[in-house]
Amino acid sequence: MLASRFLRNGSKYVAKSQFRSASKKVEDSKSFVMNLFRGRTVTEHVFPYPLNLDADRRETLNLILGPTQQFLEGVNDPFKNDEKAEIPMEQLKKFAELGAFGAVVPEEYEGAGLVNAQMARLAEIVGGNDLGLGVVMGAHQSIGYKGILLFGTPEQKKKYLPDVATARKFAAFCLTEPSSGSDANSIKTKAVKSDDGKHYILNGGKIWISNGGFADVFTVFAQTPVKQADGSVKDKVSAFIVERGFGGVTNSPPEKKMGIKGSNTAEVHFDNTKIPVENLLGQEGEGFKVAMNILNNGRFGIPAAMTGCMRWCIQKTVDHVNSRVQFGKTIKEFGNVQEKLVDMVQRVYATESVVYMLASNMDRGVSDYQLEAAIGKVMSSENAWHVCDDAIQLYGGMGFMRETGLERVLRDIRIFRIFEGANDVMRLFVALTGIQHAGKHLQQTAKEIKKGGIGTLFGELKRRTVGGDLDFSSSVHSSLQNEAKGLSTSISLFGKTVEQLLLKHKRGIIDRQYELIRLADAAIDIYSNMAVLSRASYVLNQDKDATHDLKIAQLYSQNASRRIQKNLKEASSSYVGVDDNLFIKRVARCFTPISYGLFIIIEPPSCFVGFCPPIDPPKTALTTIVVVAIKL
Repeated sequence: MLASRFLRNGSKYVAKSQFRSASKKVEDSKSFVMNLFRGRTVTEHVFPYPLNLDADRRETLNLILGPTQQFLEGVNDPFKNDEKAEIPMEQLKKFAELGAFGAVVPEEYEGAGLVNAQMARLAEIVGGNDLGLGVVMGAHQSIGYKGILLFGTPEQKKKYLPDVATARKFAAFCLTEPSSGSDANSIKTKAVKSDDGKHYILNGGKIWISNGGFADVFTVFAQTPVKQADGSVKDKVSAFIVERGFGGVTNSPPEKKMGIKGSNTAEVHFDNTKIPVENLLGQEGEGFKVAMNILNNGRFGIPAAMTGCMRWCIQKTVDHVNSRVQFGKTIKEFGNVQEKLVDMVQRVYATESVVYMLASNMDRGVSDYQLEAAIGKVMSSENAWHVCDDAIQLYGGMGFMRETGLERVLRDIRIFRIFEGANDVMRLFVALTGIQHAGKHLQQTAKEIKKGGIGTLFGELKRRTVGGDLDFSSSVHSSLQNEAKGLSTSISLFGKTVEQLLLKHKRGIIDRQYELIRLADAAIDIYSNMAVLSRASYVLNQDKDATHDLKIAQLYSQNASRRIQKNLKEASSSYVGVDDNLFIKRVARCFTPISYGLFIIIEPPSCFVGFCPPIDPPKTALTTIVVVAIKL
């Protein structure tokens, strides 16, 4: 299965190393989320909404999507794939004939040459049909051979890309091991150069490898002895291109999983596997960099697939509530049903807005998007879970039955909150990386003021009192000005909260997970809110009658603002005034029929009981549910 745990080490490693290097020149960033942690609004990558497919690319996309849709509806059987726990190889080969396994590979290497926004649309329709098939596709091209695309030499690309782009050979990404959880240095797989210096000898094993049972080409991460500047030798992670044909490569039987059963997940073992030295991927000792870039680059595929999955769930639900009659009415007429449907629609709208903003920015050459990609992964996987769960609830007993298909989808969705960066880890990654950026700038500002930089002092005072660069209202449609104002206030409060936490905890902030998680949740809501306002403004500027976009954007923005305020209050006040040390030990929440929101915080011999009222639900609901699709 895709390796998420590696990123846990990533966030902490980056945190410590960047705090150590605070004395170095601070680099500016164009990333919206990165600057958010400084309380600043840098809108270059969010306004105007960056969807920019020209007519030729739209035509190319349609030429691929049509046959792909026909394959998914007429050939692929997600129920059978789930029941048999495999997708037949002949079926995968037929899918490959459509170009799906080489979508982003340049045409010179027999790929389809799609850009990321086109690839997102392809992943979306696959995700709306069969997430198991989507995992096979993603494990193959989003991470399996992505390292060759990003770091491969011309010779490596020429040798491997044509075969993997056409699925003459399948690829897999091999990182996770039984012992390599949070600490990447605990990887046991090792590659040592042979005496003649022509090969690396690889030994070790990997677990939960998607496509591991049938892949021919593997991107493998292993410890290698690397000579340091002082002459000493230290083990560091390196990346390699490994062929099954090199010998010594075996795999276990497929794992028995909760969901995505059609995908193949297996252990992969290497026993004295001889890797030619020219198959080193990137530089020796830079495997961590290779892995992070692969995962960041392909991460938009998950929110794209989740978008398609949510659309499928919503469509099934809308069909059901329009036909199901209870108490003499179709159930769509009941307020509770309408509220759930509205929530489902705003979730998919926000997710889709983030997906295509991210993919289109990547196509424009934006390189600083790691936090935006992590946010997309977290919010999409959690939104999809909520949407599918509500779909089952609205179906009632029928939703629990296998023939409806929703129970399969719910099982499939569950893994996406775990792999390619477990959501808990991704939240810490977002918060820590953003805080490091803010902390270094704070240190630089303080040093300049201390040296007598009066201009720096007055500039900072002006920004804090007047608002500085927080005003982005001119980029937002006139109908959404109230929402823009509220978001601007949230961004200012976010920056102040980050600064307060840094001043209070200093380097100890690395271990303040309670506060970090809430900062990350606020950042997720702020970025997704900005994406929604940008997209809705883009649509409204083209069509003043796009009232559904307007209503969805207003509702999402209002709900997001409430969540932001709540999370920032909890992060800055250590929650209802309870002492930090009390609360960090153990938190137990109890929900009773009488007192919803009751919580108990325990640290023997003390005990604190408090009450947290739920956020008020929207007072109004749309009576007509329209799922607004993004136009490519």
